[in-house]
This record gives sequence, C-alpha cells and structure tokens, in this order.
Amino acid sequence: MKPMVLQNLSYGVYALGVKDGKRPSACIVTSVMEVTRATPSSPPLMAVSLHSDSYSCACVEKEGLFTLSVLSRETPASVIGVLGYVSGRRADKLENVRHKVLEEGVPVVKEHTCCWFLCQVVEKLSVGGQTLFVGEIIAGSDEATGEPLTYRQYVEEMAGRAAHKSPLYLPPALSRDGLGGESFVCSVCGYVYSDPNFGFEELPADWVCPICKMPKRAFVRKK
Repeated sequence: MKPMVLQNLSYGVYALGVKDGKRPSACIVTSVMEVTRATPSSPPLMAVSLHSDSYSCACVEKEGLFTLSVLSRETPASVIGVLGYVSGRRADKLENVRHKVLEEGVPVVKEHTCCWFLCQVVEKLSVGGQTLFVGEIIAGSDEATGEPLTYRQYVEEMAGRAAHKSPLYLPPALSRDGLGGESFVCSVCGYVYSDPNFGFEELPADWVCPICKMPKRAFVRKK
C-alpha cells in the first residue's frame, strides 16, 4: 500500500493547549475524535494522539489537562506554522497568537477558532511512539461559529504539511509529484515554493517559509 492512500481518511486541524507549571503553550494536532460516554448522562470523552517525545505530551502527562481549540478555515497559515513547527521547550509559541488562559492555567486559542473544549485526562495508551490520551470534557464553548478547517483543506488550499512528529507526516519526496526544476521544497515541513514569475533565487535573504517560518536556507531544489 502507498502511504498517500491514508490521506483519504478525514482529519480536522486543532490547537491543543497545555501548561508546564510556568507558562501556557500549544501545538497543532489532527488525530482527534469523540470516542464515547461513560454513561448516557456523563460528559463526552475525547481522544487525541501526541508524539511521546513531544513537549506537549510531557505537559499533558504531568498536569492531566489539555484544551482543544477547533481551528476555522480563516485561520492564517502563520498561526498553524508557529504552533505546529516550533517546540514549546525553546520558545513562547503563544507570544504573538491571540489566546486566553483558563482558570485551570491552560490556554484557549482565539485566533479564528470555531469552539473549544477543556479536557481532563482519564486514560492514556502508548502506541508506536505516540501516546493516546482520553480526556473527559469538563468545560467548553456554549456555541460554535465559522467553518472548521479540515486537514485536506490545509494541504490543498494552504500548501501545508504535517510536522515531522505528526502521525500524518510524509517525507517531502512522497508528498508531492510532478514538481521539478524551478520548485524548491522546505526540508522541515514540505511546503513547495513554485512561482513561474518570481524565482526562488530572487527572494530576499530574510524570506522565511510561510508555513513553518524556517529560513530560506532550509529549502532544497525539487528534483
């Protein structure tokens, strides 16, 4: 089976909020689903998958809390880039992203989001380098606004790609076909720059990838 076939599965794009005891942080996740209710009257349970070595995974394991902000189609690629391709261990990812911090200390992203949920971890399972957290929804939005962004829309309309530690990640060589010569691909996120009217070499030295904000030197020619 070719890895590209798996892209026919449907995913959303979400900002997962965490805290580490010092400050709030957030990351981008796609593997999210409502799984069940303990009883018909119990709050819904949500499952989310995180790379076991990630900063966000360590925060969720330590604090037992996380938020999910459902991103809308109007969310700028720059917001997804800074939350999805920068490690919270090294930077304050929310510094330039509109957000609020709940009483519990975890953040909710307000940058073009449809709704949000606050979840308390009740179960976890380690699977193939990923940790699956199941959380009970203990608070959330009363209403939803806007149209949720899907992963397919993120790829096709925003030229986005999953981060290296995402379960949806595919190497750049597998993610694009038929591009060559004048196309340059970001070695970090897989974004392809291909403008027939403005060559890659003509871009200014301080130009950065619109998705992951890596510098121009992170790009390689697509063969």
